[in-house]
Amino acid sequence: MWTPRLPEMASARLSVSTQNSQTPAHLARGYFTAVLAAAFLSTTAILIRHLTQTYQLPSLILAFWRDVFVVATLLPAIGLLRPALLKAGRRNLAYLALYGLVLAFFNTLWTLSVALNGAAVATVLAYCSSAFTALLGWWFLKERIGWLKIAVITACIAGCVLVSGAYTAEAWNSNLGGILAGLFSGLAYALYSLMGRSASQRGLSPWTTLIYTFAFASVFLLGANLLQGGPLPGSAQTPADLLWLGSSLPGWGVLFILAAVPTVMGFGMYNVSLSLLPSSVANLIVTVEPVFTVVTAFFLLGETLSGAQIGSSLLILGGVAFLRVVEGWQERRAEKEDPAVY
Repeated sequence: MWTPRLPEMASARLSVSTQNSQTPAHLARGYFTAVLAAAFLSTTAILIRHLTQTYQLPSLILAFWRDVFVVATLLPAIGLLRPALLKAGRRNLAYLALYGLVLAFFNTLWTLSVALNGAAVATVLAYCSSAFTALLGWWFLKERIGWLKIAVITACIAGCVLVSGAYTAEAWNSNLGGILAGLFSGLAYALYSLMGRSASQRGLSPWTTLIYTFAFASVFLLGANLLQGGPLPGSAQTPADLLWLGSSLPGWGVLFILAAVPTVMGFGMYNVSLSLLPSSVANLIVTVEPVFTVVTAFFLLGETLSGAQIGSSLLILGGVAFLRVVEGWQERRAEKEDPAVY
């Protein structure tokens, strides 16, 4: 999972302003790159599931090392290629620290959801973030919300309830943690997305924001794992538990790949697609991520979805796709009304 919204928001105006001059070759490359980004991102849940099943790696420890390895991958790359991006400015540090805290919550809830619900269901549940983002954007940012969006939000939330089995008392009794982790991961991702919009308004590069938020998230997750007695679910019980994988080179290798490939490459490919496509189109294409995850989880992990879960998954993804279409239509209408803004 992990459809990255930071590059979308940072490049939205560029995408809108240049879409009319794009050639068929640029569009074809943009479509391919966006699909490639979705394919990379879809492996996140698969690798997390493998680590939690094979090594019983606790979720907070996994989230901590994932964030550390993301920083370890990005820091030398950005330092060599674009060292200026490592400077965020003092006035932005407090904001980025808060953003990192939100990311730490999201990473923890997402990892816990994958461990408890499976890769396929967790990925679908995370797409409830689109509904939460629309609601929070209306509430806090005074963004427009009409009856069409309300209908889409209702469909997405209904799909989340159905795919998680939250409509039955048995599910609440047997998988209360999984249901809550899945739903709250969507809410945390929505908060993350809204802060991404604010970060772009501050003039921060997506890559600057990315490395700083992951660095701060690593610090917060380290603190959570070192709390006395390990009171948080999935956290280290002792400092030695941080080295849970011990001398297992395959385990550490998978953990590093999880950070360096799906996260960094997924963000990178998505960022490239936004330079070639309108943001609404690129984001719509990346919605195929759960399809990749479901298929891969079936072949590699043996996970299957029931008929009801497949139907509710289509309800969620259809709602997300329709929401993207509505947002794109509103964006084009706003551009016609006031082209100077764009």
